[in-house]
Amino acid sequence: MEMSKTIGIAAGVAGTLFLGYCIYFDHKRRKDPDFKKKLRERRKAKKAAASAGPRTTIPNLTDHEEVQRFFLQEIQTGESLIAAGDIENGVEHLANAIIVCGQPTQLLQVLQQTLPAQVFALLITRMRQYGSQSSENERTKLQDMNDDLE
Repeated sequence: MEMSKTIGIAAGVAGTLFLGYCIYFDHKRRKDPDFKKKLRERRKAKKAAASAGPRTTIPNLTDHEEVQRFFLQEIQTGESLIAAGDIENGVEHLANAIIVCGQPTQLLQVLQQTLPAQVFALLITRMRQYGSQSSENERTKLQDMNDDLE
Protein backbone atom coordinates (compact mmCIF):
# COMPACT_ATOMS: atom_id res chain seq x y z
CA MET A 1 0.00 0.00 0.00
CA GLU A 2 2.74 2.41 0.99
CA MET A 3 4.81 1.46 -2.09
CA SER A 4 2.02 2.32 -4.53
CA LYS A 5 1.46 5.63 -2.73
CA THR A 6 5.16 6.47 -3.11
CA ILE A 7 5.09 5.56 -6.82
CA GLY A 8 1.99 7.72 -7.30
CA ILE A 9 3.65 10.71 -5.62
CA ALA A 10 6.84 10.19 -7.64
CA ALA A 11 4.83 10.03 -10.89
CA GLY A 12 2.96 13.20 -9.92
CA VAL A 13 6.20 15.05 -9.15
CA ALA A 14 7.79 13.84 -12.40
CA GLY A 15 4.73 14.94 -14.39
CA THR A 16 4.75 18.35 -12.73
CA LEU A 17 8.48 18.80 -13.43
CA PHE A 18 8.01 17.83 -17.06
CA LEU A 19 5.10 20.25 -17.45
CA GLY A 20 7.16 23.02 -15.84
CA TYR A 21 10.05 22.23 -18.18
CA CYS A 22 7.73 22.52 -21.21
CA ILE A 23 6.24 25.80 -20.03
CA TYR A 24 9.67 27.30 -19.30
CA PHE A 25 11.12 26.52 -22.71
CA ASP A 26 7.94 27.58 -24.53
CA HIS A 27 8.10 30.91 -22.68
CA LYS A 28 11.81 31.25 -23.52
CA ARG A 29 11.13 30.46 -27.20
CA ARG A 30 8.29 32.99 -27.47
CA LYS A 31 10.31 35.75 -25.81
CA ASP A 32 13.11 35.34 -28.34
CA PRO A 33 13.19 38.55 -30.43
CA ASP A 34 13.74 36.62 -33.65
CA PHE A 35 10.96 34.09 -33.01
CA LYS A 36 8.25 35.91 -34.99
CA LYS A 37 10.67 36.76 -37.77
CA LYS A 38 11.80 33.13 -38.08
CA LEU A 39 8.21 31.93 -37.89
CA ARG A 40 7.13 34.25 -40.73
CA GLU A 41 10.12 33.18 -42.84
CA ARG A 42 9.32 29.50 -42.29
CA ARG A 43 5.69 30.04 -43.22
CA LYS A 44 6.62 32.06 -46.30
CA ALA A 45 9.15 29.40 -47.39
CA LYS A 46 6.61 26.64 -46.83
CA LYS A 47 3.96 28.52 -48.82
CA ALA A 48 6.42 29.19 -51.66
CA ALA A 49 7.44 25.53 -51.72
CA ALA A 50 3.79 24.45 -51.79
CA SER A 51 2.87 26.83 -54.61
CA ALA A 52 5.92 25.96 -56.69
CA GLY A 53 5.44 22.32 -55.84
CA PRO A 54 7.55 19.50 -57.11
CA ARG A 55 6.89 19.33 -60.81
CA THR A 56 6.21 15.86 -62.09
CA THR A 57 8.63 14.85 -64.80
CA ILE A 58 7.10 13.33 -67.89
CA PRO A 59 8.53 9.88 -68.60
CA ASN A 60 10.32 8.78 -71.74
CA LEU A 61 7.48 8.73 -74.25
CA THR A 62 9.05 5.97 -76.32
CA ASP A 63 8.73 3.45 -73.45
CA HIS A 64 5.07 2.41 -73.66
CA GLU A 65 5.00 0.60 -70.30
CA GLU A 66 6.53 3.56 -68.47
CA VAL A 67 4.06 5.95 -70.10
CA GLN A 68 1.13 3.70 -69.20
CA ARG A 69 2.32 3.39 -65.58
CA PHE A 70 2.78 7.17 -65.37
CA PHE A 71 -0.65 7.77 -66.91
CA LEU A 72 -2.44 5.50 -64.44
CA GLN A 73 -0.51 6.92 -61.49
CA GLU A 74 -1.33 10.51 -62.47
CA ILE A 75 -5.04 9.71 -62.97
CA GLN A 76 -5.26 8.00 -59.58
CA THR A 77 -3.33 10.75 -57.81
CA GLY A 78 -5.40 13.46 -59.47
CA GLU A 79 -8.70 11.81 -58.57
CA SER A 80 -7.68 11.21 -54.97
CA LEU A 81 -6.45 14.79 -54.53
CA ILE A 82 -9.65 16.21 -55.98
CA ALA A 83 -11.70 13.93 -53.73
CA ALA A 84 -9.66 15.15 -50.74
CA GLY A 85 -10.36 18.77 -51.69
CA ASP A 86 -6.94 19.70 -53.12
CA ILE A 87 -8.32 20.83 -56.48
CA GLU A 88 -5.20 22.66 -57.75
CA ASN A 89 -2.80 19.74 -57.34
CA GLY A 90 -5.43 17.25 -58.52
CA VAL A 91 -5.93 19.21 -61.74
CA GLU A 92 -2.15 19.39 -62.19
CA HIS A 93 -1.90 15.58 -62.07
CA LEU A 94 -4.86 15.13 -64.43
CA ALA A 95 -3.22 17.58 -66.85
CA ASN A 96 -0.03 15.50 -66.73
CA ALA A 97 -2.08 12.41 -67.58
CA ILE A 98 -3.72 14.18 -70.52
CA ILE A 99 -0.32 15.28 -71.84
CA VAL A 100 0.93 11.70 -72.16
CA CYS A 101 -2.41 10.24 -73.20
CA GLY A 102 -2.58 8.74 -76.66
CA GLN A 103 -6.19 9.92 -77.18
CA PRO A 104 -6.56 13.15 -75.19
CA THR A 105 -9.89 14.18 -76.71
CA GLN A 106 -11.59 10.98 -75.57
CA LEU A 107 -10.07 11.33 -72.10
CA LEU A 108 -11.25 14.93 -71.93
CA GLN A 109 -14.78 13.83 -72.86
CA VAL A 110 -14.77 11.26 -70.05
CA LEU A 111 -13.39 13.80 -67.59
CA GLN A 112 -16.00 16.35 -68.66
CA GLN A 113 -18.75 13.88 -67.77
CA THR A 114 -17.21 12.80 -64.46
CA LEU A 115 -15.73 16.01 -63.03
CA PRO A 116 -17.69 18.97 -61.68
CA ALA A 117 -17.96 21.82 -64.20
CA GLN A 118 -15.70 24.22 -62.29
CA VAL A 119 -12.97 21.57 -61.88
CA PHE A 120 -13.15 20.72 -65.57
CA ALA A 121 -12.92 24.42 -66.48
CA LEU A 122 -9.81 24.68 -64.30
CA LEU A 123 -8.36 21.65 -66.09
CA ILE A 124 -8.96 23.23 -69.50
CA THR A 125 -7.34 26.45 -68.28
CA ARG A 126 -4.34 24.48 -67.04
CA MET A 127 -4.04 22.70 -70.38
CA ARG A 128 -4.10 26.05 -72.20
CA GLN A 129 -1.37 27.35 -69.90
CA TYR A 130 0.73 24.31 -70.67
CA GLY A 131 0.15 24.78 -74.37
CA SER A 132 1.27 28.40 -74.24
CA GLN A 133 4.33 27.56 -72.12
CA SER A 134 5.68 24.81 -74.33
CA SER A 135 7.43 25.77 -77.51
CA GLU A 136 6.18 24.75 -80.93
CA ASN A 137 9.05 22.27 -81.25
CA GLU A 138 8.11 20.53 -77.98
CA ARG A 139 4.46 20.30 -79.00
CA THR A 140 5.38 18.81 -82.38
CA LYS A 141 7.74 16.33 -80.74
CA LEU A 142 5.10 15.37 -78.16
CA GLN A 143 2.46 14.91 -80.87
CA ASP A 144 4.81 12.76 -82.99
CA MET A 145 5.60 10.53 -80.02
CA ASN A 146 1.91 10.21 -79.15
CA ASP A 147 1.18 9.23 -82.75
CA ASP A 148 3.92 6.58 -82.55
CA LEU A 149 2.34 5.15 -79.40
CA GLU A 150 -1.03 4.81 -81.08
